[in-house]
Amino acid sequence: MKDVIVWQRIEGGLVFVAALALYGQMTPVLPWWAALLVFFAPDLSFFAYGAGTRIGAWVYNLAHVYALGAGLVAMGGLLGLPLLTTLGALWMAHSGFDRMLGYGLKAQTSFKDTHLGRLGKAG
Repeated sequence: MKDVIVWQRIEGGLVFVAALALYGQMTPVLPWWAALLVFFAPDLSFFAYGAGTRIGAWVYNLAHVYALGAGLVAMGGLLGLPLLTTLGALWMAHSGFDRMLGYGLKAQTSFKDTHLGRLGKAG
């Protein structure tokens, strides 16, 4: 199982790099400070844990799936909306960054229980 987790973390790193490369090829539509805020915006989903672990995990996972960022990139490209494409690339980069660091999708049992293992010293 450990080798699967290593591969998923490598995959996260590759998604992070690819999404940043995509973002780097775009004509800037956000100042650097706004791009940084957008990059970290998915972490605001953590506050959903105030409504309990079940809802918190659902909201957190929704905000951290690759498909959300990829969908925004695709919609932005199809609709000719560079801002939407930018948001999607940064969102996808964030999800890859988290996975690379070992912050996986959350289980409903605890914020520390992820598909990549338990967070913290015991994980």
